[in-house]
Amino acid sequence: MNTFFLFANNISMKKSTKFLIVLFVLVTVPSLVLGGSILSGIKATNNGFVFDFDTKGIIALCLTAISVILGSILYTKFLSNLKFEQLLFFSSIPLIVIYGAIIFLIADLSNIENDFAKSVQSLLNLSTDNAYNTILWAILITLIFIALLSLNYFVICRPINRVEKVVARLGDGKIKEENLTIGGGRQFKTIEHGLNKINNNYKEKDNSLKVSKLKRKDSLKQLVKIIGRNNIVELELGRSITKQVTLLYAHLSYNGSDKSLQADFDLIKSYYKDITPLVKRFSGYVEKYNENGLVAVFARAEDAIECSLIISRTIKIKNRTSKGGQNLLERISIFTSSVTYKVMGMEENKKPIIISDEIEILERVDKIAEFMHTKIIFTKSVLDNLPVNYKLAYRYLGSVNNFAKQEIMLFENLNVYPKNEAERFVRNKGIFERGIINYNNGNFNQAITYFQDNLRSNPSDRAGYIYYSNTKEKLVKS
Repeated sequence: MNTFFLFANNISMKKSTKFLIVLFVLVTVPSLVLGGSILSGIKATNNGFVFDFDTKGIIALCLTAISVILGSILYTKFLSNLKFEQLLFFSSIPLIVIYGAIIFLIADLSNIENDFAKSVQSLLNLSTDNAYNTILWAILITLIFIALLSLNYFVICRPINRVEKVVARLGDGKIKEENLTIGGGRQFKTIEHGLNKINNNYKEKDNSLKVSKLKRKDSLKQLVKIIGRNNIVELELGRSITKQVTLLYAHLSYNGSDKSLQADFDLIKSYYKDITPLVKRFSGYVEKYNENGLVAVFARAEDAIECSLIISRTIKIKNRTSKGGQNLLERISIFTSSVTYKVMGMEENKKPIIISDEIEILERVDKIAEFMHTKIIFTKSVLDNLPVNYKLAYRYLGSVNNFAKQEIMLFENLNVYPKNEAERFVRNKGIFERGIINYNNGNFNQAITYFQDNLRSNPSDRAGYIYYSNTKEKLVKS
């Protein structure tokens, strides 16, 4: 394999590297030319060598030393850009070549007849008659070679040991450093980058989990306060708690969607991010989410009413400003009742859960709101729990039975509509409600007159139109 070819393909030729190559060539060529002056300055004696370099020899020695240093730097750069298996091979070559050359010289030194060889034989105490010393020197050089080769492999394999430790710590979730350092060549830099990405993803998820836990803890504090306790510690697992609260069901649907159900659900979830903080702002707690909306709990009826109005306005603004041209429709039902909670879960994550039928009743109220095409609907129990001086424009909308066959009176919040539209609803309130009373009492001839009067002055009243249509059908059947 051509070393230069590997070098050219693996190393990023920066200006500094190009400069070193040029400098290495400029130094190496004259050092080779003047190499004879170095050999001339090394003089053999009966007991070894003496060094007597002239000016050329000293210059040659300096150039050779610089050449060796530059060559080592370039070779190190070359090695750092190799893959691990190539690195093991090429880093071992210089040691193997030097070891082989020395062993060959020691083994064949007795056969060389010149002053240099005789001086080496005298210095190392080698001769044809004393093969024992030759074997000892070969063993010593072999041991040194093995030690240097082991040191070379230890240095090269050190990043692998670091990778092993880092992976083990990542597996245990114990990484806290901002940046992990592996060291080694380019291949290990890629591994290091990948491990840092894993570490950062782990930290982001860990931070997200911590934030989620803090939010859950904060929300639980609000719920605990709503059900009349000071802190979560006071809640006993398995114990039931009954408390009067106001429930709000915000039903969300995407109108005219040509997307998949998952796309619609993802869109609704994006609205949850805006709605959930509003519930918290009005001292509420989100009891649960589902694919159709969310259920929130409030200690005070007026907080639920105010929150419902803000939710409706927020959705309208988001619909207008959204780039995708979304048209999300909201329908909000509110119900005040005594709710039974049971403390569920494990001790470390216990939470009060509603176990009574109030949410199902709320969903039944929502069906009436859907049928009547209303924005915000609430029960008489909500109205009864509002402050005496609380200003609210509303109208009677009819009744629905709960699971115990008890009648629940329903009212529509008119403040949700634009001012001019709300004024028409308020102006026709008496006519509309008298129509409903006559309808409930079976006086359909009288009822249809009221509903006709209502629609003449307020033709956009969808609930009024539904009552009018139903009354007309009753009259036809009778």
